[in-house]
Amino acid sequence: MSTALRLLIASVTAASVAALAAAIALYPIGADFQGFVFWTGLTLLASALPVKFPRGNLISVNTAPILASMVLGGPAAAGIVAAIGTTEWRELRGRVPWYGTVYNHAALAGPAVAGAVLYELLVRAAPADINVGFAELMATSIAGLAFFALNSAAVSATIALRQGLRFADSLRHYVGEAGAKLVALAPLSWLMAFTFHVVGWWAALLFMLPLYTTREAYHRFVEMRDMFTSTVRALASAVDARDKWTSGHSVRVQEIAVAIAREMRVGGALLEAIEWGGLLHDIGKIGVRDAVLLKEDRLTKEERIEMNQHPEIGAKIASEVKQLGPEVPIIRHHHEWYNGSGYPDRLEGELIPLGARILHVADAFEAMTSARPYRLRPFTPEQDRESQSHRAQDGRAQEGVPEPRKSKERIEGARDGQQDREPQGKAEALGGLDQPGREALCPGFRAGQAGDRERRKPDARAQGPDDAPG
Repeated sequence: MSTALRLLIASVTAASVAALAAAIALYPIGADFQGFVFWTGLTLLASALPVKFPRGNLISVNTAPILASMVLGGPAAAGIVAAIGTTEWRELRGRVPWYGTVYNHAALAGPAVAGAVLYELLVRAAPADINVGFAELMATSIAGLAFFALNSAAVSATIALRQGLRFADSLRHYVGEAGAKLVALAPLSWLMAFTFHVVGWWAALLFMLPLYTTREAYHRFVEMRDMFTSTVRALASAVDARDKWTSGHSVRVQEIAVAIAREMRVGGALLEAIEWGGLLHDIGKIGVRDAVLLKEDRLTKEERIEMNQHPEIGAKIASEVKQLGPEVPIIRHHHEWYNGSGYPDRLEGELIPLGARILHVADAFEAMTSARPYRLRPFTPEQDRESQSHRAQDGRAQEGVPEPRKSKERIEGARDGQQDREPQGKAEALGGLDQPGREALCPGFRAGQAGDRERRKPDARAQGPDDAPG
């Protein structure tokens, strides 16, 4: 855990404890113990079935009962309900570190107290001639927005520090996943509180049905996205399977490209486009004949022209799917070269989309570090360090090198240092995030594959500046 993350956990926890203590002193809960127990139990129930979103964020509908307790019980009640009612089974089973449990509850209790105080101030400041119910409804909506904003900031800061992202990108992505839906629960919270106060607790229980349907809507969204991702993976695997030498190539390129993007602090929609673009970058090879795609000898000029059409074919295929719109330029331009000698459009420099530049480096790196029929022994770490040493001696180590390539080299250096500590090949993610089960960021570097430049055969497919590995 980084020092910055430790400081964040300590500061948010301390602020939440102080806010809750002040709320208890200034806004006593009162004698309605039954209502306090009811809203705590309802929050526990709403927290029992969180939905895990693609980036690992857990979203639940416990916002509604927390805000309802704020309306009826005030800041102290809201803070305690948020602190106790958001307990999950995974925490009780020890699947979450103690500091993670403390932070998760603090990131909810503190914002709940702040939102409740804002609610009290808004209700008191409402004009005397305005309808009381309308004033309370508007105050609940604004207080709910404040609660969500503070909680989102705390969660996004943690994600940014753990994954090495910019805070703004992390916040934008987190809010984009479920922000509007959670904010929309605020009016429902007021209605739940009104029903509890006027009719009784049994009537408030009826609102568990819309909360459950909201939770199911989250779940269905995640399921559909997972299904779409699985379909994309299957399609990429089908393309790679045509050639035994490129089996798993697209997945490896995706992993390397995402690692480079995170090192460059790329986040949000572009990071997702790089993920899917990495899987689908070679989909255009569907339109290349087997006689060309599987040929192990040097390609003729006509065959090279046909092979070089695969980015255009792939972009055309992807453009037929509306959801893949952001990936189309990445797929089309992933063989453009920074000096303008690539294909299909011979773009150069910053004119090449950033996602395509990142993917180009990842694609070339994976191809150089994997076996191919024209180069049975992959490029090794020792050869790469020797090459970098020669560039440094010539004074050209970083001069004019695009940022994606620099980031790749930083990743490679971090990965080599990690290998010195962990011979089994696990790699820490950038920014200090532990990712159990993820293979090293440079999967082509395999132990026992000694490099031998003299014994390598000439590259039969990538001999000129118009061509790139992969």
